[in-house]
Amino acid sequence: MKITVVVAALLIVLAVLAAWYGQRWIRMRRGGGVSVALRWRPDNPRSSWHLGLGRYEGDEFVWYRVWSLRTGADRVFQRESMQIADRRDPSGTEAYAVPEGSTVLRCESETQEAIEIAMGPGALTGFLSWLESAPPGHRLPRAS
Repeated sequence: MKITVVVAALLIVLAVLAAWYGQRWIRMRRGGGVSVALRWRPDNPRSSWHLGLGRYEGDEFVWYRVWSLRTGADRVFQRESMQIADRRDPSGTEAYAVPEGSTVLRCESETQEAIEIAMGPGALTGFLSWLESAPPGHRLPRAS
């Protein structure tokens, strides 16, 4: 009898988590966005890539991690403080962890830790256009 109650409780918890994740995924995809892999602490050899969806919201680039139950964005980046420090192709096993055909950008910010963003050609064009389209008087990102 006790085992049945425990199993039923676990199934209910799993069903609630699945419903929560499904609703989050629908809300996240409804707003549009681009497939982006993100890696924070790129100088740490143990840091790994995380798949997500990036979206432009005015002067902010918001990133939603695919495997997360968080209701809001997991990371928010301000256009005015973000700079591209380096650009490269994925190396070794990285190619399997990032979207196909990706370019990896190392981005630095005055207000946040350095990150690496990997995105495909179409998303890269949009991201670079967004960075360069800062209103007059704002600092432009460093070119590489």
